[in-house]
Amino acid sequence: MESNSLNIDMEKDQETAFDYSKRSPWIRAAVLGANDGLVSTASLMMGVSAVKPDVKTMILTGFAGLVAGACSMAIGEFVSVNSQYDIEVAQIKRESGEEIEEAKLPSPMLASVASAVAFILGATVPLLAAAFVKTYEMRIVVIAAAVTFVLVMIGWLGAVLGKAPVVKSLARTLIGGWLAMTVTFVVTTLFRSHFRSHGL
Repeated sequence: MESNSLNIDMEKDQETAFDYSKRSPWIRAAVLGANDGLVSTASLMMGVSAVKPDVKTMILTGFAGLVAGACSMAIGEFVSVNSQYDIEVAQIKRESGEEIEEAKLPSPMLASVASAVAFILGATVPLLAAAFVKTYEMRIVVIAAAVTFVLVMIGWLGAVLGKAPVVKSLARTLIGGWLAMTVTFVVTTLFRSHFRSHGL
């Protein structure tokens, strides 16, 4: 009995001692990549569909957004984390002058790959949702439902991995995604109406 209690205490101590901040660079990159791929691709597809609602145009637009976005996220994350890496190395050298352990510093390559892969996975959701629905109205509904479901999963996963409040993480992920899609669709619709009123 005492042995079991000791093991449980040791496991709790190990969990408490674990530095979750070490996960932050790649968690941030993966969550941002998936969220950006999901929301930006869905918003792009919805925006274009407000002007030309056929499925081929939506799919082609979404695929172009997937490729461009994945490349942009990977390069941007690599540059960003490299800058952070250089700053931390310089700071450590100034403060202690000790030998730097690279394992404790953020990995630009890991963050870059995590961001690009996550973006592609996120962007695939609205593409698949749109590909198998024939009618325009139903296609929009299916895309919105699929995006909402995955946004919930992204918010929950980010909170669990980072030991953050789940409800808060879900709320900001959902609200941000819905807002982006709504604004894109409404603004594009207004532009379409403006052009049509001027015979363009």
